[in-house]
Amino acid sequence: MIGRLSGILLEKNPPQLLVDCNGVGYEVNVPMSTFYNLPSLGEKVVLLTHLTVREDAHILFGFGAAEERNVFKQLVKITGIGARTALSILSGMSVADLSNAITLQESGRLTKIPGIGKKTAERLLLELKGKLGADLGAAGGAIHSDATSDVLNALLALGYSDKEALLAMKQVPAGSGVSDGIKLALKALSKA
Repeated sequence: MIGRLSGILLEKNPPQLLVDCNGVGYEVNVPMSTFYNLPSLGEKVVLLTHLTVREDAHILFGFGAAEERNVFKQLVKITGIGARTALSILSGMSVADLSNAITLQESGRLTKIPGIGKKTAERLLLELKGKLGADLGAAGGAIHSDATSDVLNALLALGYSDKEALLAMKQVPAGSGVSDGIKLALKALSKA
């Protein structure tokens, strides 16, 4: 398995790149989010990769961030979602936006991506619930402190849905401790 490429960027033809690694040119398919953050031609580039092996081809996919690659791997595990569709999803929305759409169960945001219909969007929501969402940054992909994460997990353990827990978390001031955060979140939920 090829897990990482480091070399000189020779060509950029969306969504494909050509990366020279010590004299060997690798064709790499990348999502547009990675493509927009690439250096100029002739400069050094480092990509995390995922190799897909099929009967008729070995296809290398590249990503600028580990979380993009992890989401890609989750997507291709879903029945009916191939590597090209997964690349299209990651090109159509950021990991944080996808995570948020999964958490809030918003199929409408997914159907805006070319190639994703209503049934596919619903399958994505079902298959990725609990795998993305709260796990990858829940409230819009923001990095949370341990206390905020603990409060969110406590609300989920109490039986509140991801959507309810996220809405309640918006009422908790940043920097609140775990016990204060839980109290404030429960208070917000009781008013809703």
